[in-house]
Amino acid sequence: MAEAHQAVAFQFTVTPEGVDFQLSREVLKHIYLSVIRSWKKRLIRIKNGILRGVYPGSPTSWLVVVMATAGSSYYNVDISMGLVYYIQRWLPEGRPYRTPYTRTLFSMAIFSTGVWMMGIFFFRQTLKLLLSYHGWMFELHGQTSHLTRVWAYLESVEHLLDDEQYYRMETLAKEFEEKTAPRLQKYLVLKSWWATNYVSDWWEEYVYLRGRNPIVVNSNYYVMDLVLVKNTDVQAARLGNAVHAMITYRRKLDREEIKPVMALGLVPMCSYQMERMFNTTRIPGKDTDVLQHLPDSRHVAVYHKGRFFKVWLYEGSRLLKPRDLEMQFQRILDDPSPPQPGEERLAALTAGGRVEWAQARQAFFSSGKNKAALDAIERAAFFVALDEESHHYDPEDEASLSLYGKALLHGNCYNRWFDKSFTLISFKNGQLGLNTEHAWADAPIIGHLWEFVLGTDSFHLGYTETGHCLGKPNPVLPPPQRLQWDIPKQCQAVIESSYQVAKALADDVELYCFQFLPFGKGLIKKCRTSPDAFVQIALQLAHFRDRGKFCLTYEASMTRMFREGRTETVRSCTRESTAFVQAMVQGRHLNEDLQRLFRKAAEKHQNMYRLAMTGAGIDRHLFCLYVVSKYLGVESPFLAEVLSEPWRLSTSQIAQFQIRMFDPNKYPKHLGAGGGFGPVADDGYGVSYMIAGENTIFFHVSSKFSSSETNAQRFGNQIRQALLDIANLFQVPKADG
Repeated sequence: MAEAHQAVAFQFTVTPEGVDFQLSREVLKHIYLSVIRSWKKRLIRIKNGILRGVYPGSPTSWLVVVMATAGSSYYNVDISMGLVYYIQRWLPEGRPYRTPYTRTLFSMAIFSTGVWMMGIFFFRQTLKLLLSYHGWMFELHGQTSHLTRVWAYLESVEHLLDDEQYYRMETLAKEFEEKTAPRLQKYLVLKSWWATNYVSDWWEEYVYLRGRNPIVVNSNYYVMDLVLVKNTDVQAARLGNAVHAMITYRRKLDREEIKPVMALGLVPMCSYQMERMFNTTRIPGKDTDVLQHLPDSRHVAVYHKGRFFKVWLYEGSRLLKPRDLEMQFQRILDDPSPPQPGEERLAALTAGGRVEWAQARQAFFSSGKNKAALDAIERAAFFVALDEESHHYDPEDEASLSLYGKALLHGNCYNRWFDKSFTLISFKNGQLGLNTEHAWADAPIIGHLWEFVLGTDSFHLGYTETGHCLGKPNPVLPPPQRLQWDIPKQCQAVIESSYQVAKALADDVELYCFQFLPFGKGLIKKCRTSPDAFVQIALQLAHFRDRGKFCLTYEASMTRMFREGRTETVRSCTRESTAFVQAMVQGRHLNEDLQRLFRKAAEKHQNMYRLAMTGAGIDRHLFCLYVVSKYLGVESPFLAEVLSEPWRLSTSQIAQFQIRMFDPNKYPKHLGAGGGFGPVADDGYGVSYMIAGENTIFFHVSSKFSSSETNAQRFGNQIRQALLDIANLFQVPKADG
């Protein structure tokens, strides 16, 4: 077979005439092309490194300074004020400075370089100061709160506690502020001197990697496809375009050609999290997991009908075209071979407890064919799941969206590799989705990739009339490689145990996804308020109607205006929002009074969101103080209580249109439905929402069947009603369309 010949670079035999080499030209050609590709990538990175190193200067600006210096001397004007002559005196005698003319040119070049570098330093410091200023995010410039984070925390819980509970917390806070906090804070200040970001590494380690519970449902989240349009029903074809688009995006990342997302089109957001998007796997450990990131990977790992395959993405140095990838995936779909013993549910190991997975990995996957096969998965660019069932959103069947979300969130607990940075899921009808591991990055990062993939698939790659990828496949490509396993009975027992743990988690998740059609961003803006604040206050009203009480509420906010920033918490259940909700529930207030209370709550929420984005939030600072206290062995009842409080309402808004791949006004049907996650508390709700356009909002509500106090569909209906009730306060006519 052709691939067998290409597996050996050269052969040699000992003959009476000496050593006889038989070189394989084909393999040497691929080695040559691989070297060329590697050096091209390296040279591009060197070039980008140079340009980045002298930013905001450039080689062109250096040349301009040199020419200006030389030109001034031609007209007998010494703009260096004698420095060129001074440098010339200090140049050593002899080569390469043998003539006065040469010595003058070198002196001018040295002077010009110094001026150029001083200019770069000055502009960098100026830019740093400008980007460090966050007052532009606030309507009232220069008016900052003098409350410490500790007292801001007390403000955030005062309306959730009775008088006795609040007095106790106030006492603990005072004791902490006076006795413990100053010592802990000194260590955080010290860390901030040498760490790029004083929060992010501890956040990644202690919140994600040290968690020993299963990551399925508890940590991983999902992202949906475009739900109102369909490009093709051919499963392999849709996957061929998507994978090609993803590797194209990776190539842009490698060449540093991805433009950063800009806040308000002005301030760049840190793109550090994108570095581990591809070629990354979470490796289980007994005490803590680690993220394994490789500089490159030339294949993807694929799961179908209980079998694992390795699919090469390149032929030599050339990325496979979508039609070639379609052919490779179709070969897997057509492969009739059965799973090997223990292979079908193998991925359940990534869905069970982390300690059990770490022990099984060490015991059964550290050598032989099992290690080789596992390496093929863990060293893949990403994981691909070819599902045998179909899912899509049917607007006439509301349950279809929830079933689609459940399939993406956990599948059957063994048809996703939950440890990969992300699993690309392909359903039988061509619909796609993602299941994403959370430790390496937050949702807006994978959203950036997903927008690129969907836009490239829809508007740049396209399909034939029969739904196949464009072009003709190369039939001589070697078929996908089937991974080989030797899984003993003891390992199969561990796999089954992990599967049962994961299945219990998955079966307990109630997911209710729905499209809210009465209005979207357009009508909310007519109410002259922030769309996010509008939805968050509606969630407070819905939750009070659902549970008869308020609860600590988590809303994620990005902190990517700081280097390596991740998230901060917006505590969106405020005194102002509870005052509005109580007035709404009482039903005795005039519309004007309710509008005033609502606007006050919305302004409070917007201000808290801005504070969180600009590093003035509460929770990450308290979290880091808690970590320091644990390192020092210092007991803090205040911090222990703060960090143990349950978030019974965990919420997140999903970013959309981070990159402009197409005009949403021209293509209003090209909308993704966002994504979702599991509930954080056993008796709480997880709510993810996407304000998907001028006239619609998608919601993903999760809870646990095992809780008698929660019901995802009931809460979803309360959200619907709360949105309508608040909109009716302003009596704004519904937008057309």
